[in-house]
Amino acid sequence: MSTELLTAETSTSALLTSETASGRSRRRPAGKPETTGGRVRLVIRHVVMYAAALVFMVPLIYAFFSALKPNGEMFSMPPTLIGSEIKWSNFAEVFEYGPFWTYIGNSLLVAVVGTLVVLIVSTTAGYAFGRLRWKGRDLVFVAFLATLMVPAEVLVIPMFQVMQWFQWVNTYQALILPFAFGAFGTFLMRQFFRGIPFELEEAARVDGAGPVRSFLQIILPLSKSAVAVLAVFTFLSFWNSYLWPLIVTVDYDTLGTLPIGLATFSGLTGTRWDLQMAAAIISMIPTTLLVIILQKHLVKGIAMAGLGGR
Repeated sequence: MSTELLTAETSTSALLTSETASGRSRRRPAGKPETTGGRVRLVIRHVVMYAAALVFMVPLIYAFFSALKPNGEMFSMPPTLIGSEIKWSNFAEVFEYGPFWTYIGNSLLVAVVGTLVVLIVSTTAGYAFGRLRWKGRDLVFVAFLATLMVPAEVLVIPMFQVMQWFQWVNTYQALILPFAFGAFGTFLMRQFFRGIPFELEEAARVDGAGPVRSFLQIILPLSKSAVAVLAVFTFLSFWNSYLWPLIVTVDYDTLGTLPIGLATFSGLTGTRWDLQMAAAIISMIPTTLLVIILQKHLVKGIAMAGLGGR
């Protein structure tokens, strides 16, 4: 009897001790440093991050206030952050200087359609290289990947000749299709796809799902983060492209994109630096919103995209 009582008391005290410890662990905020040294390191990390963010923000802040200056004060010495007057009218004058709405519309069309085409091509090619087994797959992939070592400037003349053969010069398809089949997106998606457990796809095939259905209903839904990363990189690439639209476009007023539009503020009679800076600020708005919207997926996708490989 005494032995049973002692055992019960021991069990009760052990239970109370575990509950007390779990209660303390629940009361302790997750991630909060327990020691003074840990708190100091946390403060230092935050200070360094804020300082780095400030370094990257300073040029943007200076560009914004420069867009509000009179043109004659852009290169005043000593440099000033705020001009003698704040000219919000510079942003409105940008649209009166030339067909700036046309430049914005063309850039949006080229960037959105080009991004969709790249996503379709890269995800399907990445699935073929990463999940399907076929003879010569790795050899073809290495050859495809080797195209990344060829500078884009080297391909400008051959691509322009191809556009002439197809009679696509000065068309939207010439602005979109030549860069829709790059190896970077395929490599990124392949690496991410190979990190997904093969057992999920095998279980789907047991239930009767073929490769297409497995790709659409299993692989793609699990790859939203990688697709978001590729979408942002591709959109930025099309949005900021200058050399190729400058070469393959003839009628700039009709098919010109934003980078070409920014260059129109410089001419033989001088440069409207105030309007050019205001136009640059306007051109950053869509890409900034895109990054903010997809920020969560970007962080996750960049962290996971390079971990695949079997």
